[in-house]
This record gives sequence, C-alpha cells and structure tokens, in this order.
Amino acid sequence: MYNFLQNAHSGWAYIVLIVLFFTVLNAVMSTANAKAFSDKDRKLALFALIASHVQLLLGLVLWFVSPIGKAALSQMQDASLRLTALEHPLTNIIAIVLITIGWSRHKKMTDSGAIFKNFLLFYGLGLVLILTRIPWQLWF
Repeated sequence: MYNFLQNAHSGWAYIVLIVLFFTVLNAVMSTANAKAFSDKDRKLALFALIASHVQLLLGLVLWFVSPIGKAALSQMQDASLRLTALEHPLTNIIAIVLITIGWSRHKKMTDSGAIFKNFLLFYGLGLVLILTRIPWQLWF
C-alpha cells in the first residue's frame, strides 16, 4: 500500500505541475493580450484546483502511512528528513490554500483582467511554493 501511494503521489505531481504551469502561463498571456475570460480558462483553473487537491489528499494519506512521516518529526537536525516530514507538507498545504483562495475569489469578479491577475497571483504563488519544497533528490 505504501509503495502504491508513494508512486501515485510522485506521478500525480507531474500532472499538478504541468496544469498549474499552463494555468499561470494562460493568465500571463491573457493579461498581456487583454483577452476575455472564457469557459476554457475557467476549466483550466478548475482542473488545476482539483489536481492540486487530489495531490494534497494523496500526500496526507502517504504521510500518515509512511514509516518516515511522523517518525522523522523527532529528527529535525537531518535536513532531508525535515524536508519530507515537515517542510514539504506544510509548504504545500499553504500553496494549495493559496490556490483555493484564488479560485474562490475569481467567482466574485466580473472583469476579465482582474480574474486573470487573480489567477496569476494566487496560482503563481502556489506554483512557486510547490516548486521550492519538492524533494528533488528523490525525483532525480
């Protein structure tokens, strides 16, 4: 079960990163071109929101069933254990909260430019936070 969850969490991370990247890129290009907010833009942002929440659920379940997760909290001197046990989950929870705030705020907006700037800010910050706390040594 642990290996399945670990592989699912690692594999789904690629999907999350790709969808978040395209959502932020779409917001940048749409803001620069003063494009009207469309259903395609809404669906892209929604899929990024859903993908990031699925990743969060996989990560939380993995953290609780992992032999490393909770046990590593007592060994904060080791940087790699601290990253996987504390920094990675906490920072990614903050990132997904920001993404969720961005999604919730856009529903109250009517101006296309404001919506794209909202996605650029909140989804962009979420993406940056996620990228800073990925345990890259485990990926490559």
